[in-house]
Amino acid sequence: MDSQHSVAPLGVGMVGYAFMGAAHSQAWRTAGRVFDLPLRPVMAAVCGRDPEGVRRAAQGHGWAAAETDWRALIARPDVQLVDICTPGASHAEIAVAALEAGKHVLCEKPLANNVDEAEAMAQAAARAAQGGIRSMVGFNYRRTPALALARQLVAEGRLGALRHVRAQYLQDWIVDPDFPLVWRLQQEHAGSGALGDLGAHIVDLAQYLAGERLTGVTALTETFVRSRPLPVTAGALAGNSTAGVPRGVVTVDDAALFNGRFASGAVASFEATRFATGRKNVLRIELNGEHGSLSFDLERLNELEFYDASEPAEAAGFRRILVTEPKHPYLEAWWPPGHVLGYEHTFVHQIRDLVHAIAAGQDPLPSFEDGLQVQRVIAAVESSAATGSAWTSVQQPAVVTEAAPA
Repeated sequence: MDSQHSVAPLGVGMVGYAFMGAAHSQAWRTAGRVFDLPLRPVMAAVCGRDPEGVRRAAQGHGWAAAETDWRALIARPDVQLVDICTPGASHAEIAVAALEAGKHVLCEKPLANNVDEAEAMAQAAARAAQGGIRSMVGFNYRRTPALALARQLVAEGRLGALRHVRAQYLQDWIVDPDFPLVWRLQQEHAGSGALGDLGAHIVDLAQYLAGERLTGVTALTETFVRSRPLPVTAGALAGNSTAGVPRGVVTVDDAALFNGRFASGAVASFEATRFATGRKNVLRIELNGEHGSLSFDLERLNELEFYDASEPAEAAGFRRILVTEPKHPYLEAWWPPGHVLGYEHTFVHQIRDLVHAIAAGQDPLPSFEDGLQVQRVIAAVESSAATGSAWTSVQQPAVVTEAAPA
């Protein structure tokens, strides 16, 4: 504890306190207790619109104070970093204001609801970086030790030239047609549906693991249930009946399927859906190269499958790597080999990397520019699906700077 208080504090203010807010709160509480950080995170304040709700969140998650106006949170002198965990519609306004106020920013994915907003955020981040202010987008799955190891193996050339990437993200939480019209099903709040919520993760992972960007896509999307009951209090739904409850229009996709091509010529296929009945949170990704393959499944997140094509055919096959060794990414601070980690640890690792980057005066990854690139892919998917185009190019910046692996 003494060593923790011997380093300079980093005051954190978080906007939003629901699912992601809870995950981020645990990470801020934990990171400095597990890793030897160069700055000491201090949970200064959490912000939300509901005074009673945010007060309970502050008490439950360990924040010192509660605010109901994000502008007031940004203005607090004890906040040096703003962590944005709100729906996508507010990301750009909050992030740009925080950066212009000289605060570091961590923003949940997807970076924004559209390319214009994401571009404004990336430009604000670039301006702020000139004054030493850092920003990062929260693609937490990059911090899964097995996927970080996969990136290392690809960067070392263990797969050779990349040929094919295939990725799936499958959930089923809205298969019931009477599930209410929550904000994630409304374009004005969420930007898109399964495409932005789930597809953004697998697009980022595909580009991160491959070490290159997608240049074009061909896509289709579908909305299976086009109207849903408007949210009401639980007491109004006696017997779980929605009879007589007004319904609203679903304005986002339920599923998105698309193929893509990388700059090197490697091909990719993606599937993101909330209608995979029985699948709760399945994220699978596989890379095939000239010298080998890698395969990962989030339901076995401590494992990585690796195939080495140089081995004799009679003994060759995918082998399971249990990613719990001290030399594996992030594992030096945790438990003895074989003692597995979970979903929540990806957020702890995210905080660890962000704090180290801020202390070192370096731009953390994934950057807002990386988040903008994912947004450009999402926009190309939406355009291809809307027009029925066989091929839609992904908009590219004037100067492309490839992101180094974490």
